[in-house]
Amino acid sequence: MSLADNIKKLREDKELRQKEVANALDIGYSNYNKIENGNREISVKELQRLAEFYNITIDQVINLNGGLPKEVVIEDKQANEQLRLISELDTDDRAIIFKMIDKMLTSKKFKDFFNKNVASL
Repeated sequence: MSLADNIKKLREDKELRQKEVANALDIGYSNYNKIENGNREISVKELQRLAEFYNITIDQVINLNGGLPKEVVIEDKQANEQLRLISELDTDDRAIIFKMIDKMLTSKKFKDFFNKNVASL
């Protein structure tokens, strides 16, 4: 199998669309399509992003052997950074933030429940 075939197989095994993978690589859909069809070489930077996206090594992309992870997680980098910063706060400040979040989530659940049940009347 060629590198292009491996890249296509990775995407198809995860039941992803080309556009989703192109967005993860920060390239246009048509450029990604050309990579999968073997009409354009993938850059080292794009190959690194692809491996990170699938949570595998570059070697695994190049020498695809079927040992793929079961799940692809698309991370929200801003949310991860915010959680990291929250974890650096002292215990009391963290507790306040989590109480606020809990209250907001409880309010949203109540609103959703109320709207659903009022709508059915």
